[in-house]
Amino acid sequence: MEKHELPGIAEIEAARKRIEGVAVRTPLVESPALSRRLGREVYLKLECFQPIRVFKIRGAYNKLSQVKAESVVAVSSGNHGMAVAFSARAFGKKCTVFLPENPVKEKADAIAEYGAEVVKFGKFHNEREEKARQEAERTGAALIHPFNDPDVIAGQGTCGLEISEQLPEADSIVVPVGGGGLISGISIAVRAKSPRTKVFGVEPATAAKLTAALKAGKLVSVENPHSIADGLMPPSVGDLTFKAISENVSGVFTVSDEEILDAMKSLIREARIFPEPSGAASLAPLLAARDVERLGKKVVLVISGGNVSQKLLAQILSAQ
Repeated sequence: MEKHELPGIAEIEAARKRIEGVAVRTPLVESPALSRRLGREVYLKLECFQPIRVFKIRGAYNKLSQVKAESVVAVSSGNHGMAVAFSARAFGKKCTVFLPENPVKEKADAIAEYGAEVVKFGKFHNEREEKARQEAERTGAALIHPFNDPDVIAGQGTCGLEISEQLPEADSIVVPVGGGGLISGISIAVRAKSPRTKVFGVEPATAAKLTAALKAGKLVSVENPHSIADGLMPPSVGDLTFKAISENVSGVFTVSDEEILDAMKSLIREARIFPEPSGAASLAPLLAARDVERLGKKVVLVISGGNVSQKLLAQILSAQ
């Protein structure tokens, strides 16, 4: 497969075999409380139950299983770096992860625990990406892109395979969007395996790069993206992910940070899980009644991660 060619269902099926025994087949469970509250069947795809508490392990492990270089470099707000560090440790590779100047402490600590070198640099993804490219060129390391890579997208697509098997009659799936790797992979898999199921994205209104790109019909870079959902803040989706989304995704919602926090609180209170803000974003448009009739009666919400900071969790619990 060419470097800049989207994976198909065959590549996603192959990825599932590679990651078997490492990434787990996560539960898909109905939340009766949310179903009653929202007047539809609400199912949660619990990617927060992965070994590193986030879906990113799927794509990173699939990618690193095919990398021949002895060292790797990653750019991340935290979760992708954790997945690459975990995978690099499994394959005996040296790993360097470039994080923002002020990352979520728990994510930075976990990356270091897996043996990676942590470099804190810059406020924005583009700054860190350039620095990481320079490091990769200097050392000969392989640069592991967080989303705009066919092997990473194929790995994330295994989540879509599971959903299509666990609930083939789902009307829709709502997926948080950062750079678009997860929604790309899920949408490719679901289109192949359960084509009646629609896929929708959700992103912060203050980092609405996908909404802007779909409106413009081309990639758009958002200036100063910011949100409590640190995993959803890349300034732009990738060319590969934009292509997949344009072909396979039925729409995208934008939500405020307040709505994301409300979703976190509801998932803690009513589903008894502890998502990070990025992972809770999929519930936010339903709680806000944001043009959700198009989602149908059986809705899957991808709870993409659970690496919530202790400080934020304490604030939310004290306000419950």
